[in-house]
Amino acid sequence: METSNQIDYQRIEKAIEYLKTNFKQQPSLEEIAEHVHLSPFHFQRMFSTWAGVSPKQFLQYLSIEYAKGILRKQSGNLAEAAYETGLSGTSRLHDLFIKIEGMTPGEFKNGGQQLQINYSYAESPFGPLLVASTAKGICYMAFSDDSDLAFSELQQRFPNAQYQQLLDQLQQNALYIFSTDWSRLSEVKLHLKGTDFQIKVWETLLKVPSGELATYAELANTIGNPKANRAVGTAVGSNPIAFLIPCHRVIKSTGELGQYHWGAARKTAMIGWEAAKNEVKLA
Repeated sequence: METSNQIDYQRIEKAIEYLKTNFKQQPSLEEIAEHVHLSPFHFQRMFSTWAGVSPKQFLQYLSIEYAKGILRKQSGNLAEAAYETGLSGTSRLHDLFIKIEGMTPGEFKNGGQQLQINYSYAESPFGPLLVASTAKGICYMAFSDDSDLAFSELQQRFPNAQYQQLLDQLQQNALYIFSTDWSRLSEVKLHLKGTDFQIKVWETLLKVPSGELATYAELANTIGNPKANRAVGTAVGSNPIAFLIPCHRVIKSTGELGQYHWGAARKTAMIGWEAAKNEVKLA
């Protein structure tokens, strides 16, 4: 049975998909509410509770022009932009708290043999997700409306591991990222299975502050391989840690938001949510 949070998210997701498709027409509150079969009053209240801003304010964060504006404001060097803005507000989260430890060559090759993996299911502002951890850190986090499918995909990454459904402290710390109370967040460690190149790209993604965006070309330049756009795109697409490693903040050089492993509508929601939260903090 679906929870009320899941139902609300599905309504918000449907509204965001509608806004994404029709933002050029700047639809009214009444038009959006009618699309999700809610009264304007009820929809306004639900959306404001979920996003922290009104649907009208949120709409401007979803447009391609918003993305282009963010890119224009950033310097040409992603690393410099990250470090310059990484010492204040919520953007310091990734620079100071999240650290990656790659798996050993043996763990990488043997499919997680001798690894004990705890996993649990949780709710988030962007729908249900599965989060999993080893003794060293978070090894997987993915959005999925189907819990069985989510677990099956986790098993495919670590076919020889031992599994236990258990919410541990590592997972709880990671889930605090969806809270606005950053003081509750302990240091988050990630234990990742990936090539040296993939881990380098994922580490670079952690330097993109909340509420800001980067292009594939910027990521390639930052890792010192400006011709590796396609390889960078593949590494971004294979990111196993949703939201914590913010691959949703990578967009096309044109300013278009592009696709996302866990759904384009969800990516749009994340970008708008982070931008709206930052705007509220600055107000």
